[in-house]
Amino acid sequence: MVRGGALLATAAMVVAAVEAGPALAGEEKPANGTEATAKALHLGAKEKLVHRDTVKDADGTTHTRYDRTYDGLPVLGGDLIVHRSPSGATSVTKATRHRIAVASTTAAATASDNADGTALKAAKQEKVTGAKAGKSQRVIWAAGDGKPQAALQTVVRGTQEDGTPSELHVITDATSGKKLAAMEESRGVVPSDVAKAAQQKAAKAPGAAAEQGTGESQYSGTVPLDTTKDGNGYTLTDDKRGEGSTTDLKNQQDDAGKGEKFTDEDNKWGGGRQTAAVDAHYGAATTWDYYKKVHNRDGIKGDGKGALSRVHYGKSFVNAFWDDSCFCMTYGDGEGDKKPLTALDVAAHEMSHGVTSATANLNYEGESGGLNEATSDIMATDVEFSAKNKKDPGDYLIGENIDINGDGKPLRYMDKPSKDGKSLDNWSADAGNADVHHSSGIANHFFYLASEGSGKKKIGNVEYDSPTKDGSKVEGIGRDKVIKIWYKALTAYMTSTTDYKAAREATLKAANDLYGKDSTEAKGIAAAWSGVNVK
Repeated sequence: MVRGGALLATAAMVVAAVEAGPALAGEEKPANGTEATAKALHLGAKEKLVHRDTVKDADGTTHTRYDRTYDGLPVLGGDLIVHRSPSGATSVTKATRHRIAVASTTAAATASDNADGTALKAAKQEKVTGAKAGKSQRVIWAAGDGKPQAALQTVVRGTQEDGTPSELHVITDATSGKKLAAMEESRGVVPSDVAKAAQQKAAKAPGAAAEQGTGESQYSGTVPLDTTKDGNGYTLTDDKRGEGSTTDLKNQQDDAGKGEKFTDEDNKWGGGRQTAAVDAHYGAATTWDYYKKVHNRDGIKGDGKGALSRVHYGKSFVNAFWDDSCFCMTYGDGEGDKKPLTALDVAAHEMSHGVTSATANLNYEGESGGLNEATSDIMATDVEFSAKNKKDPGDYLIGENIDINGDGKPLRYMDKPSKDGKSLDNWSADAGNADVHHSSGIANHFFYLASEGSGKKKIGNVEYDSPTKDGSKVEGIGRDKVIKIWYKALTAYMTSTTDYKAAREATLKAANDLYGKDSTEAKGIAAAWSGVNVK
């Protein structure tokens, strides 16, 4: 992804007590309770809540997530979560600590006239080509560290430096026309500079009833595939998992096309163009099953709907990306069209971007952007371990099979992220200025330390040596526990503006919920965060 430096500081998670009682009695039926909830939270007369989702714990506690509007306009960074215990005790987690109140929601004529130009200039800075700006929309910007303000949001579409489609959301001040933020919505697994370098290298190099099929994959060996009978053959459509399907883009760089169906007469897949489709289809099914089994989540949005997987995007395209607008994953064929980015951890990484979008919706810039990327790496790692695939066993490496750099090395390392030459091992005040694929190293390192502990060890066939910022020794509490804590924090406590300090708070709350206050697990989470200098 093309991401410049952070354009603003993210707001920390804010938890405040709110009045419990009849006003929140409709929490389990949020469609009927949003007005009462807004009143109980003492929101202003112009503020309204829009229910997004509700998560219910085993003990009956509910976590109801809302987006917010002000005078009918979306409030970016105004999301909040209402937590209600069975006893009626209620608290709220807000993305911003500031009250939403602006003098006027009208945009100045000069700011409105200049919004497109500012947005296109931002796209040029992000090295987006073929940029076309859509019509600006009025919004309230509350995701910065200052007071909420009237703003304009302009969506610029084009192509990123590495060939990935771009959907850049540019926010400008409605009075001055000054750029406030620019956030990319198409989310790839590979940083754009790495992908572009690999593609340049390649350019220089020479030349309807559900059925059970099997596939010969490139990365995972012989795998089962759920398909659908279609006439005299079969298609890669999975009726068991929300009719998720896999299609062929025929090497067209088409970010809007759905692709052509793959068909096979004997339901035995693999070879030629089918091989990448086998890996992608298997990855989608494995990730779906993981979320269902481990987190009781029914699909990416939790609504039982399957996603579209599109393979063979462009020529020598060294990336894969998730796009909310098409609810789809798209895979390039890698350097020289020989290493499709369809390995299991890549598939799980991309699908997990969709899960994040449907839950915390972490802004894709600054520290929240790093947490967004890290969440995909963290979930993908657990998917890989849980799959127990003999050819692609679980490890704390990201992209170890797709050979992005052409030297057989992984794309990212979780035990010591800086081994890739760019990722951050620990938090510092300028962490938000790094590319989100590199600031993600802080949370990746936390995840490894919390799961396995510090120091040297061999897990499977991989040797690790994980340091801590302060030289402290961290004892891991086990990956199975850490992943449940992370998922609960993501779905119940993180918001769009969560930064690293707030992520620590969110995971500690989740650990307390799951294992008890002052538990070994909660202490392990705290120690791991301290080990990466998040205190």
